[in-house]
Amino acid sequence: MGPAKRVLSSIRIGLHGHRVRSPPFGSPPSPQPSVRLIAIKAKVKAHIYKRERGWRVLVHPWEGKAMGESSGSVSVDVERISFGGKEHHVPTNHGPISVVVYGDLEKPALVTYPDVALNYISCYQGLFFCPEAASLLLYNFCIYHINPPGHEFGAAPISSDDPVLSVDELADQVADVLDFFGLNTVMCLGVTAGAYILTLFASKYKERVHGLILVSPLCKAPSWKEWLYNKVMSSFLYFYGMCGLIKEWLIQRYFSKEVRGSFQVPESDIVQACRSLLDERQSVNIWRFLESINERPDLTEALKKLQCRTLIFVGENSPFHSDAVYMATKMNRKFSALVEVQACGSLVTEEQPHAMLLPLEYFLVGYGLYRPSRPSCSPRSPLSPSCISPELLSPESMGVKLKPIKTRITLEV
Repeated sequence: MGPAKRVLSSIRIGLHGHRVRSPPFGSPPSPQPSVRLIAIKAKVKAHIYKRERGWRVLVHPWEGKAMGESSGSVSVDVERISFGGKEHHVPTNHGPISVVVYGDLEKPALVTYPDVALNYISCYQGLFFCPEAASLLLYNFCIYHINPPGHEFGAAPISSDDPVLSVDELADQVADVLDFFGLNTVMCLGVTAGAYILTLFASKYKERVHGLILVSPLCKAPSWKEWLYNKVMSSFLYFYGMCGLIKEWLIQRYFSKEVRGSFQVPESDIVQACRSLLDERQSVNIWRFLESINERPDLTEALKKLQCRTLIFVGENSPFHSDAVYMATKMNRKFSALVEVQACGSLVTEEQPHAMLLPLEYFLVGYGLYRPSRPSCSPRSPLSPSCISPELLSPESMGVKLKPIKTRITLEV
């Protein structure tokens, strides 16, 4: 079978709009009308394993030329990478909110928003501890991690006298955060409930969002089944706090069976870590966020009007898989792409963060954003096709199944 027959799928992301290389967003348009990502069946000799402290990545030499023409194994110890940052308690029109800022304030802004019961560490540490992601995101962006009200570490219970915020008010808080830091336009990264809030923000403040990176997103109003189930869980949460039932429900919301374990197989380290972090959350604050999300309106019509480019990730075992697929079909296909991650739940940023890297690189290259070149590399971008080894494009090795998004855009030579 020839190489052409081995093409599994492709993503084509339209590059209409502005190309961004450095702040502020909005530099001249990209010279290429589109970027096409083609996954070719190949074998990648790369292994990632976890040590007792931190992550360690061992990359074997490529067969043929790889990025930077590496001639030997490379070992990167990530336990030295700090996931710190400066926390700000930002006043908004709907109450104060915790924002952790990490990186160079002069760089373009990337705003994140986590899922229910998570904060920026429990939702994004897997992605930002991945060395390739650190070099890509932290090199190009200043990160603004927004925690839902009362989800930050050490948060006190929100007073029962304070009204439960609607999703519109939560989205308006994001706008208040941008105003507080003097940010005009941003890139957004959200997971499930956080993805919904940022999508709603993008629909209300279109001129302030240059791109959306959504992980297992929601966009429809909850079905009666989901609404009733969330109401039952919300009642348990309100009266019994973070009990075992609630923990198990949240773990199933986040992770696939592969990492949740069974009677024969113990649950993975990331699930155990998530369980311990859930103990630190204030149950009444989680209840309030869940109540907000459970009353969310449908965004289908708003999706059709979005003009910012959107990259959607979803685990094939996510309970929100159908929602993500539905969302991708309702968006402008010239500006959106869907990536399905095999054997993964909703929380792709924790369960399989390495599967996000290649699609992220191709998505961000349209904005003129690249990973920093190694000293041994040519001055050209490491994302240049001539610098990319075919082995890097293996969906099997990354655990990625790429969903094709057909467009009428054609490549121009």
